[in-house]
Amino acid sequence: MNDLDEPDRLHSAHVSIRRGNFRKLEWWKPSPAHRVRVLAWTCDCQARFYELCQSGGVAFIRRTVQNEDAPEISETHRWRVGQGWETWSALLTGQVR
Repeated sequence: MNDLDEPDRLHSAHVSIRRGNFRKLEWWKPSPAHRVRVLAWTCDCQARFYELCQSGGVAFIRRTVQNEDAPEISETHRWRVGQGWETWSALLTGQVR
């Protein structure tokens, strides 16, 4: 039995399917950051999950693809925190990917 078989497992938000005219985000190798605070996240029950992060007064989205060998992690560029939340909302509703 694994965690996904448990009926009482708590789930976080899930990303909606892409909308017709979605905006494509650019994904980069993670930048070194001393302190990163995760503000919001999607459920890790999917093969791909996302985290809205803040570091040094700016926000970015971290994407993790759960591969068999090792996770593949990438990040967006940095925005003002307000714009980060706007982009996060657009990600959850399928407007960006």
